[in-house]
Amino acid sequence: MYMERSYAKKIILTSIFSGISILLSYFNIPIGVMKILPFQHMVNAIAGVIIGPFYAAIAATITGVVRNMLGTGTIFAFPGGIPGAIIVGLTYRIVKREEAALIEPVGTFIGALLSPIVAGIALGKTIDAIVFIIPFLASSIPGSILGYIILKALKKGGVL
Repeated sequence: MYMERSYAKKIILTSIFSGISILLSYFNIPIGVMKILPFQHMVNAIAGVIIGPFYAAIAATITGVVRNMLGTGTIFAFPGGIPGAIIVGLTYRIVKREEAALIEPVGTFIGALLSPIVAGIALGKTIDAIVFIIPFLASSIPGSILGYIILKALKKGGVL
């Protein structure tokens, strides 16, 4: 019974985190073929801590799919979001501290290194990784800090 409740809770939270990310995706900064979305990284940081790497990655994937369907995202939503959610979740499993949220830019950096492959496949273009690194980090650093602040507030308020 506990496993079923835990599983259902994670699915519900995954949906909530996806919905929050999708709604907040309307607040973005367009830079070339990408959009800077600190709120996506904020949600990745929070989700990685609260629901773990697997469900946080699912939330980021759902968000990427829906954002692309709505026109508020680009193909780079996938490499830009999923690795950060996974890295935070894995780090939290090890350290068990909200500070794990601050590692999200490391996952985003990994995503930036993967983005030239995505660009080659999806756009048929060769794009250097540095083109992705700077905007991805400009988005993920403030986002992870916001996520950390929210996690600390949730903990202080007794929600976590």
